[in-house]
Amino acid sequence: MNSMKSFIASLAVALFVSSAASAADNGKAKATNLKVNTSKSELTWNGKKVTGEHTGKIALKEGTITLDGAKLVGGKFVADLNSITCTDLTDKEYNGKLIGHLKSDDFFGVEKHPTATFVVTKATAKSAGVYDVTGDLTIKGITKPATFPVTVKTTATGAEATGKLVVDRSKYDIKYNSKSFFDNLGDKMINDDFSIDVKLVAAK
Repeated sequence: MNSMKSFIASLAVALFVSSAASAADNGKAKATNLKVNTSKSELTWNGKKVTGEHTGKIALKEGTITLDGAKLVGGKFVADLNSITCTDLTDKEYNGKLIGHLKSDDFFGVEKHPTATFVVTKATAKSAGVYDVTGDLTIKGITKPATFPVTVKTTATGAEATGKLVVDRSKYDIKYNSKSFFDNLGDKMINDDFSIDVKLVAAK
């Protein structure tokens, strides 16, 4: 009789614990992957050299923003390097030569490496909607960690994420006219750092 009572009591405790755990899980917001709308999102690059600078656009191939409720917890975006453009040069011939050079092995080597990828590994909240985002950035088949500030705004249909990523090209075997690899470049030196303004628009 006592053993039966003990069994019933144990069963009741187990059911209670299971119910409580289920309720706790139900009370938590589930992580949601939002698909990036590539036509509404954009990447804007800027590169500087001793004698000036150039800027342009890179199209997104695909991407996701992962939210837990309104909190950023992950994400990924893939840039289509074949789409790179220059927006500051009006001379079509010079513009074409610059884009051809950027696509060559001197820079991004897009024939072998047509995409660049950033995958979020950590998002640290700094204030409401503002994060320090760390992730793995892959360019020319080389993956290095990178951190940059990101602002996330939730919308009625999804979310928008914006930030500026500064990249040290010397870490990705982009050596052309880099002071990290060559001396006495003079006014031919091109800065190792270039920036990418990131705007991601994603929907549920």
